Amino acid sequence: MRERIYEIIEIADEKDSVSRIYDVSMMIVIVASLIPVAAKSTAGIYGILDLITTFIFIVDYILRLLTADQKLRRGKGSFLLYPFTPMAIVDLFAILPSVIAISGALRTLKVLRLLRTLRVFRAFKAIRHSRSISIILQVFKKQKESLIVVGILAVGYVLVSALVVISIEPQTFPTYFDAVYWATVSLTTVGYGDIYAVSTAGKVITMISSMFGIAIIALPAGIITAGYMEEIRERKGEKAGDEPLEKEE
Repeated sequence: MRERIYEIIEIADEKDSVSRIYDVSMMIVIVASLIPVAAKSTAGIYGILDLITTFIFIVDYILRLLTADQKLRRGKGSFLLYPFTPMAIVDLFAILPSVIAISGALRTLKVLRLLRTLRVFRAFKAIRHSRSISIILQVFKKQKESLIVVGILAVGYVLVSALVVISIEPQTFPTYFDAVYWATVSLTTVGYGDIYAVSTAGKVITMISSMFGIAIIALPAGIITAGYMEEIRERKGEKAGDEPLEKEE
């Protein structure tokens, strides 16, 4: 029984219609739970919606806790370890603010508002129920070395550009942080216009920084896209490789 519950609540095979229905239903509940947060109200229909979605999240959390041994494969210790896993912590943060608000344990308005902001963690629960997001996370895991190199390159370029521009225009950029802010804005080609170089040399550096920014910012997009397509091909290849085995049986 618990094994079947685990198959339903976790991302299962596409042929498992019950699991797919559960995933879609949870996605709908997650979106619905964010409506009271967006409306900044828990009165009337928003309060009812918050109660219903919180109850569903509690049931989901209990089911996952009861099937922790199926997921972690560490025997009885799984039930103690599961609450400390990243997704379980996200689940708990999604539930606690509403539970505390219902019980009235905290009366201080500021503390209550602080706890209510934790409801935004409900958006992260969608990660568990989305195949596409799980593929993207796998891509980040496989391509982390390339992405780290690109990140170091971008940070290094920002720091060096900041040093150059602060040396050329010390009056325009009174602090190194201002120069780093300008370099970051230029590198990402955002250009807020609140702080900018005024001399000819500074403008030339800004143009070079913007052009380099297009190249550097495009690198992670290319790496992620290539990794995503490769991951999809691998998964399709695994499914295609499984089909003949089923036919032979």
